[in-house]
Amino acid sequence: MVDSRNALDSHPGLDSRNWFAPVPTSRRRQFMASQRDGVFITLNGQRLINFSSNDYLALSTHPKLCDAAKTALADGVGSGASRLVCGDDPALHHLEKRLADWKGYEACLIVGSGMLANLGLIQALANRHSPVFADKLNHASLVDGVRLSTAPSHRFQHLDTGQLEQLLQQHQADKRIIVSDGVFSMDGDCADVNALLQLAIDHNTLLLIDDAHGIGTVGADGRGLTSQAGIAGHHRLIEVGTFGKSFGSYGAFILASEPCIEALRQRQRSMIYSTALPLAIIAAADAGLDLIQHGEALSRLHANIAYFKMKISTLNFMPSHTAIQPLLLGSDDKAMAMSSALREAGFFVPAIRPPTVAAGTARLRFTLSAAHSTAQIDLLAEKLLHCLAHA
Repeated sequence: MVDSRNALDSHPGLDSRNWFAPVPTSRRRQFMASQRDGVFITLNGQRLINFSSNDYLALSTHPKLCDAAKTALADGVGSGASRLVCGDDPALHHLEKRLADWKGYEACLIVGSGMLANLGLIQALANRHSPVFADKLNHASLVDGVRLSTAPSHRFQHLDTGQLEQLLQQHQADKRIIVSDGVFSMDGDCADVNALLQLAIDHNTLLLIDDAHGIGTVGADGRGLTSQAGIAGHHRLIEVGTFGKSFGSYGAFILASEPCIEALRQRQRSMIYSTALPLAIIAAADAGLDLIQHGEALSRLHANIAYFKMKISTLNFMPSHTAIQPLLLGSDDKAMAMSSALREAGFFVPAIRPPTVAAGTARLRFTLSAAHSTAQIDLLAEKLLHCLAHA
């Protein structure tokens, strides 16, 4: 029998096998099959203490979230449709109301993921007539959202509000948007959201803050950076959060004024044309909000952050008061070597290298969890000091 694939492909030329340029081995990303057990992760049969997860409050395996999801699963798995067709379960409305009230906004819109939230949100807000002013270290979802919107993009140096003000003065338009992360995912530092909002007021722009890594972790009550600063709910502010980190579930949400959220219901293509989140995921996120509001896990996280910073105070960590604690190492080789040494010592801390971060800024990105013990942090600090001394 003749293989029809070979018969039809008798002429050499361009196809999927040679469409992409080869990725250098040193930069190749790998998908590692892993199993998590609390703060432990098993890779290739090796059980490691995980200091890289975004499950900051250790809620993803909490019995209350698991039970909430199991109960919801009794009624089915998938939602069956997009929200605007027939997939809009009342549980979505209930959680949206809870989130808006908790954060102090008029309204909320739940969408499929943080990536979908930012891609669709910026496309709905901006076009080629509405310039966007963005921090250079914004998350890829914000970067790609701006690109897809066709809006003129003006990027300012990381956290440089002085340069941002100059750009706002130079590039006038009827509608403009300032876009920034709240807590920056690779550096662990925070935007000056008060200064950004003041610039938005002074220069008549909107302000979009993605606080995916701040909501649930920042502030005494875990309501995030904008709430800590006292600006949450401002009519110029649109805020994005996620269920995939502190909440221990999956999905994302957008907070804003009621007119803005209603417009997004009609215009945000990444929500309109996506299947709604499964009810079990929403039930788990709702249970996660209960536990965040209870405050016990948040208190443990804050204690662990403070303890970790005390243990590594003599080392050259980047400035951060959040659960993200990066150790800048510079070269890719050094970051890879340090990651391997820690893995041999029983810790999972993968190297973060270009293109995720800028060339010459490879690092180890340590993340703290409410579930880490002081003994685990002690052991990590001891091994880290040893590895650096023998690097």
